[in-house]
Amino acid sequence: MPTPHINAAPGDFASVVIMPDDPVRARFIAEHYLESAREVTSVRNMLGFTGQYEGRDVSVVGSGIGIPSISIYARELYVEYGVEAIIRVGRCSAIHQDVAVRDLILAIGACTSSGVNRQRFAGCDFAATCDYDLLCSASRLAYEKKIRLRAGNVCSVDAHLENESALNRAMERMGILGTEMEAAGLYGVAAECGRKALAFSVAFRHLKTGDAILEEDQEKSTRNMISLAMRTATSYSRK
Repeated sequence: MPTPHINAAPGDFASVVIMPDDPVRARFIAEHYLESAREVTSVRNMLGFTGQYEGRDVSVVGSGIGIPSISIYARELYVEYGVEAIIRVGRCSAIHQDVAVRDLILAIGACTSSGVNRQRFAGCDFAATCDYDLLCSASRLAYEKKIRLRAGNVCSVDAHLENESALNRAMERMGILGTEMEAAGLYGVAAECGRKALAFSVAFRHLKTGDAILEEDQEKSTRNMISLAMRTATSYSRK
């Protein structure tokens, strides 16, 4: 039944949901990647759609920006709608010297400056990690399609602050690939609900070099990410 944030009917969502932060991006993905896409939710203009990709049902839903927002939508999808897996697609700020602008990053694990996972884990540190099966599928598909993929730790922050010099030094020292704002929250909710999650992001700027993707080039730079996320979703749904 509908929730305070989702007005879809039971059965409206596929077993796997692709989740960008921007609802307009969700609509773009539905219109350009899904066949027979239909809108299934629109509360607060947080749009969601279900259609077919390569003959398999896939849904795409916006999450909003940040850990609190994605946590709300992920929990309701997992618990109230029976969604089995969520694949986040978004952007990140690279910080590792071996990551270049436009690289596709797969978050094996997600550190965070947020306290939300400590609240879930009795005040202790929680290792927020992706699902192994989704990770293996994504890695294999990227290799087959010759997509440059960097896999490792990211850091989910509550705000992108340019003067976070202490945190930036720590991330460099600890081999963090880049910063974004949702993966740690999504992985925490997935673990709490006993479900699966994976997070992709495109490096749209580099905190060390100052390189950045121009706004008009950002759509092109996300195509490999969206296609890989879709193929990962359909690979999972075949099992």
